[in-house]
Amino acid sequence: QLQLVESGGGSVQPGGSLNLSCAASGFRLDDYMIGWFRQAPGKTREGVACIGSRSANTMYAHAVQGRFTVSLDKVKNTMNLQMNSLKPEDAGTYSCGAVRIEGFHSAMCSTNTVAYWAQETQVTVSS
Repeated sequence: QLQLVESGGGSVQPGGSLNLSCAASGFRLDDYMIGWFRQAPGKTREGVACIGSRSANTMYAHAVQGRFTVSLDKVKNTMNLQMNSLKPEDAGTYSCGAVRIEGFHSAMCSTNTVAYWAQETQVTVSS
């Protein structure tokens, strides 16, 4: 059974850091794009950061470039998102999603392409 399980998240003050992890079970991430998607209050879910497993190419939303880093641990079959210099507008529910791909393109980092979702985790950024 294919499954994605998130961990991390929580509450932090502006300028702080958080790390999110997404562990895959039942399949290997080798032929997948996996990424993080965020839904802020009153907004639609959007891609924040995605990575193609084979190419290690990445895509970041403009708003998080230079602050967030997505990475893969292929031994643990896990994706991580290091979020630094967090801002109040980074708050929302975060979900990791994955889809099997032939080749990675940044446009794939979209909720429309994801085939498998983890449960949501909440990120709060406030003072």
